[in-house]
Amino acid sequence: MTAPLLFTPMSLRGLTLRNRVVVAPMHQYAAISGFPTDWHLMNAGRYAAGGVGLVMMESTKVERRGCGTVGDLGLWDDAFVPHFKRIVDFIHGCGTKAGIQLGHSGRKARTSRPWEGGKPLTEAGFAELSAAAGVANDWDAWELVAPSSLPADANAPVPRALTTAEVGEVAQSFGRAAARARAAGFDTVEIHGAHGFLVHEFLSPQANQRTDQYGGSPTNRRRFALEVAESVRANWPADLPVFMRLSVDDDAGWSPADSVVLARELKAVGVDVIDCSAGGILARPVSSAPIGYGYQVPFAQTLREQAGIQTMAVGLIVHHEHAEAILQEGRADLIAIGREMLYNPNWALDAARKMGVDTDFSIIPPAGGWWLQKRAAAMPGLVTSTQPAPGS
Repeated sequence: MTAPLLFTPMSLRGLTLRNRVVVAPMHQYAAISGFPTDWHLMNAGRYAAGGVGLVMMESTKVERRGCGTVGDLGLWDDAFVPHFKRIVDFIHGCGTKAGIQLGHSGRKARTSRPWEGGKPLTEAGFAELSAAAGVANDWDAWELVAPSSLPADANAPVPRALTTAEVGEVAQSFGRAAARARAAGFDTVEIHGAHGFLVHEFLSPQANQRTDQYGGSPTNRRRFALEVAESVRANWPADLPVFMRLSVDDDAGWSPADSVVLARELKAVGVDVIDCSAGGILARPVSSAPIGYGYQVPFAQTLREQAGIQTMAVGLIVHHEHAEAILQEGRADLIAIGREMLYNPNWALDAARKMGVDTDFSIIPPAGGWWLQKRAAAMPGLVTSTQPAPGS
């Protein structure tokens, strides 16, 4: 029997993933003053212990003013490094590789958490939150900045446009954060260039109305993204891969054709994989693509075929049969599972069992696998909870 591609190892530069199942970066909003907490250890750890090839930790901000909300993670200071190392060491102990997404919220900063309304925070409101959490009130350091003085939507505050010199400095902050990520032991980094955050804002003709070398023409609007990628690559080991997430289509002036051009340029400066998402500039559904199973997979296929770069598909990929078909059809190289992992952290184990590639539960650590193998040996016909109940 030919091994499914989903469970075939994949090499990216000098890094080998044991399978092609990746946990997509998902905001947890559980940090304290940028520091990861036990929640992050548990959250990343449960996926690593579930058999995936790579856990990509959530968007972690490269400077204080880049935080989107009160619970964002940070890597703008060396003090964060040992706290992340604890998580990375646990992930590695499960036989899984560890990645981290680096980001900056730009004009989408200073908001409450989604389940608290996601609305712009006021200085008074932030003071109350800081007091309740017992942390310093650093409102003044949390400045709202963007390519241009244009709000994210009609109800959002107006950001300050970054100066030309500041733009270059922010690009360098991504590189410094990448160096800290490596010091913590991460195996890969992903640049967040999607969903209406700062890098995407520079790409967008709607959010970026600058008249210097970072605005105007498509070439100028791509400049910041490329400088960020160059800065990260310069501070990241040559034998380890760099990912970048793009909103391949944002339905607001940035198109798949634009993304193809950018992806070619990113590949030339050392980006290895494009994580293909969509939307985020406008306050409406994520993209022009109708939402359904695998609705963003065509974006991964387009960049893979037309830009000649490896891609990761993401977006309502729920079932292992679908994930395998995407790989077999050559539409993407990696499969990122997001919210389905929240529902079933053992998605990779479950898929491997159903596909017949894990007969002894060796895909997960023995603290769990040994017991499951013992149960399977005692009752070979056992029907698990992820399968229809007997007689149903």
